[in-house]
Amino acid sequence: MLQFKLVLLGDSSVGKSSIVHRFVKDSFDEFRESTIGAAFLSQTIKIEDKGSQQEVVIKFEIWDTAGQERYKSLAPMYYRNANAALVVYDVTQQDSLAKAQGWVNELKTKVGEDDLVICLVGNKLDLCTEEGESSSKPKAVESSDAEGYANEQGLLFHEVSAKTGEGVKQVFQSIGEKLYEFKKHELANSKGRQGAGGDTVNVQLQRPSTNDATSCCG
Repeated sequence: MLQFKLVLLGDSSVGKSSIVHRFVKDSFDEFRESTIGAAFLSQTIKIEDKGSQQEVVIKFEIWDTAGQERYKSLAPMYYRNANAALVVYDVTQQDSLAKAQGWVNELKTKVGEDDLVICLVGNKLDLCTEEGESSSKPKAVESSDAEGYANEQGLLFHEVSAKTGEGVKQVFQSIGEKLYEFKKHELANSKGRQGAGGDTVNVQLQRPSTNDATSCCG
């Protein structure tokens, strides 16, 4: 089993926690309270090695960070040593993408780009598709603008709805596949040491999860 540390970053109220809970628990809470500091969850997925057609199990150790400005200084504690990051914005808020771009720049500056998979995620698609309903809002961030930026920066890109679940699983699936490509050589080396047998191989990566006793939620 491959184990990866994944962190969610983004402004307050873009729906980071809702995305995580949809992925981990397949649930949605319309009145979810804002995250304080950070929350930890975990979930596994399965991908297929296209070469060997063997099944690979990937476990995500997920840190969901608070988006409020007063908690921003804590973010480095959680994205340090991360293997992947979801940078989330709200498709109904025009300035939300610019704030997400700020997080991308911070990650690239302080963490670097080697083996770090960054996925830009536009959330709240459901608010733009429920035409005629009181909750319907115009789409303030065009898909082409966000996708163009993601391509320029070498990011994965998805648009999702945490409320309906649309696109959420695909986000984590694409991240898992990308991370596996990065770490495939480690998997091969581990197979050589352990020998054939079983469809999955336990590999302890060099980027452990952050379980710092000094953290706000340790």
